[in-house]
Amino acid sequence: MPNRRTLVPALALICAAALSGCARERAPEVSYVLLNGQKASSQQWAGKVMLVNFWATSCATCVKEMPQIVATHDKFKARGLDTLAVAMSYDPPAFVSRFAETRKLPFGVAIDNTGAVAQAFGSVQMTPTTFLINKHGEVVKRYVGEPDFAALHGLIEQLLAES
Repeated sequence: MPNRRTLVPALALICAAALSGCARERAPEVSYVLLNGQKASSQQWAGKVMLVNFWATSCATCVKEMPQIVATHDKFKARGLDTLAVAMSYDPPAFVSRFAETRKLPFGVAIDNTGAVAQAFGSVQMTPTTFLINKHGEVVKRYVGEPDFAALHGLIEQLLAES
């Protein structure tokens, strides 16, 4: 029979593991307009794994990581990953449009003119900030700064495999 010293830590681990699945927050409901003028909302994300990247053209780390965001999108899009790049409210729309066009960004790009999308995601102020959302609309991970893309890809693999 296990003694109290080994049983309590084991129970704590079991409880923590059980609660970790319940502790995920729901992604906020947001509406936005893409660069092409199309209106969209987070309701369209249902059943998809979403990568939502808050960025700015004036952010050196954002510009540096964008090719990896594109590569991540390209690697997993056929399996159910979608990506949304949300330009911060202070980013001049012409700069955002030119950046997206010259780099041929293959996913939706929205300009958060009012800051409402950033506010809904917990007052995002630092760029880049990236959210990974599962098929059930739950925020699985929030990255402030450039993610470890190998670890991100592993997590995306897991989420895509979930039903």
